[in-house]
Amino acid sequence: MSICSVICCLCQLLQLEEAEGGFDQFTRSYRTFGVQRRPDNSLFFKEWAPAAEALFLTGDFNGWDKFSHPYTKKEFGKWELILPPKHDKSPAVDHNTKLKVVVHTKEGERLYRLSPWAKYVTREEKSVIYDWVHWDPPQPYIQIHPRPKKPTSLRTYEAHVGIASPEGKIASYTNFTTNVLPRIKDLGYNCIQLMAIMEHAYYASFGYQVTSFFAASSRYGTPDELKQLIDVAHSMGIVVLLDVDGLNRFDGSDSCFFHSPPRGEHSLWGSRLFNYSSWEVLRFLLSNLRWWMEEYRFDGFRFDGITSMLYHHHGIGTGFSGDYSEYFGLQVDEDSLVYLMLANHILHTLYPDCITVAEDVSGMPALCRGLEEGGLGFDYRLAMAIPDKWIQILKELKDEDWSMGNIVYTLTNRRYGEKCIAYAESHDQALVGDKTLAFWLMDKEMYTNMSSLIPMTPIIDRGMQLHKMIRLLTHGLGGEGYLNFMGNEFGHPEWLDFPREGNNQSYHYARRQFNLVDMDHLRYCQLYAFDRDMNRTEDKYGWLAAPPAFVSAKHEGDKVIVFDRANVLFIFNFHPSKSFQDYRVAVEVPGKYKIKLDSDEVLYGGHGRLDHNTEFFTELQPFNGRSNSMKVNVSNIILLTHQRSPFVERH
Repeated sequence: MSICSVICCLCQLLQLEEAEGGFDQFTRSYRTFGVQRRPDNSLFFKEWAPAAEALFLTGDFNGWDKFSHPYTKKEFGKWELILPPKHDKSPAVDHNTKLKVVVHTKEGERLYRLSPWAKYVTREEKSVIYDWVHWDPPQPYIQIHPRPKKPTSLRTYEAHVGIASPEGKIASYTNFTTNVLPRIKDLGYNCIQLMAIMEHAYYASFGYQVTSFFAASSRYGTPDELKQLIDVAHSMGIVVLLDVDGLNRFDGSDSCFFHSPPRGEHSLWGSRLFNYSSWEVLRFLLSNLRWWMEEYRFDGFRFDGITSMLYHHHGIGTGFSGDYSEYFGLQVDEDSLVYLMLANHILHTLYPDCITVAEDVSGMPALCRGLEEGGLGFDYRLAMAIPDKWIQILKELKDEDWSMGNIVYTLTNRRYGEKCIAYAESHDQALVGDKTLAFWLMDKEMYTNMSSLIPMTPIIDRGMQLHKMIRLLTHGLGGEGYLNFMGNEFGHPEWLDFPREGNNQSYHYARRQFNLVDMDHLRYCQLYAFDRDMNRTEDKYGWLAAPPAFVSAKHEGDKVIVFDRANVLFIFNFHPSKSFQDYRVAVEVPGKYKIKLDSDEVLYGGHGRLDHNTEFFTELQPFNGRSNSMKVNVSNIILLTHQRSPFVERH
């Protein structure tokens, strides 16, 4: 980052101290804006609408009278209204009733708006119009379980509540709590990344076109049911991250929270771009992050599409080669940069165990270094080149033509000291128009030949072995965290397509068929078991939290990759037809080694060719850059550990 960005960030923090009493107070503005119930049960309403001529409140409470309850104009474009309690001392607006802000513009228009600070919005089925619903339950859900500590090895399960059911409908928060959380826990993931939680009008947008930033989507249930979901996840030791990705013409202007066009419009996404230099926009966005941390007790955020924020060109029509001139210059949006620095600094100061993840395709340097080092302060960046590489080679090459060196280069090509989350596939690869890894590998045979009651066909056999190998190689070599999109752990047989006009509003592909895992005669449970044991093995040996691996072999002829990390020796044989007997591999620590994970086990859909009682002894024979070596038998994947290692045996 430039020294200018750091200075601007520090100046903003000083200004917050002087003008607002510090960032702690400033980021709690959700306690004063929107609607607040005071101790005497009066209701205080506050909005920011600098271009409005007048504001009125209407709703069920006043029979939708458009003029009876005017806001009073205050300084800096703010408007306030106080509603005293009813005669029985109860609030003037009942819980679960509808409200609207009536905005009179200087051009004489009358606009009906939801408060940007609305905590709950709903809509009738098949309607496109949302209602601001006053959420103030008499007995709100109280979360009782403390937040888990930040995991040293982050194993993330990317999930969407609405599709988290085999049924062709929008699934609920309660369904996720009851039926999906236990699976995530069993699989060994310690982090959930929840998508599409902020309210969005278009279900098929995957939550990327947010319409109400403070409202949890009512499609899946109530705010209290989301709080319960997070509380139960915490009870399982699982942290929960929120995807954060506009408000348009609230006060009748073409800007308000956004830059005016053309700067305020994203030409490809059809969305608006925040004016990060505006004091009130900073208040809104930073308070929004604080709201989700405090009210719902999320544990952090994935910031989506920040390449679009970091540069005035939004990454459109721009390639990034890694040259530093691409990251420093007038093309960088300094205002956005400072906002991200502020957000990370505030979150990590107030919540030391907070986790922030950046989705950036540009490779911005110091993205995951602290503010004190001139960085943006994220904990992790997504290693987006890895899934692109896997899809590329599956599309373009037969597996006998795969380059071991090229695969290893992609998996290890990251800036030292900046943590990456590696993944073989995410929701992007599951969407219609692309195909999941399982589909690329096994295609239509998944519908007919996944039964374990019949012999494996060559396509299913090879596809299952490569599915396991791709995932573990990515897990072990690709980063300091790992991510999986829901259902892909067991090779979900279908892509993901939300109901839309082009598919007659069908929910057939907007679901995850977890029921397939529960059928013992189908091979999906074998892939599930491998994913589970892969995560559990990492939990014991901690390779994600260890320094980067030492790669001792990437043999193009044998199609073998060997590396060691965290006292674990990883051996991958990608050869389409050969297993190897007495294959020499390099190892640093001398002694006796045993198998800890073997993808060829029958449990995982393998052929059981290795004897797990075999002990492997090192020889004082330097090999491939290591001090010692030994001979092993190699089928697909085996993980070996030193016998005196303090870790638990393979389960």
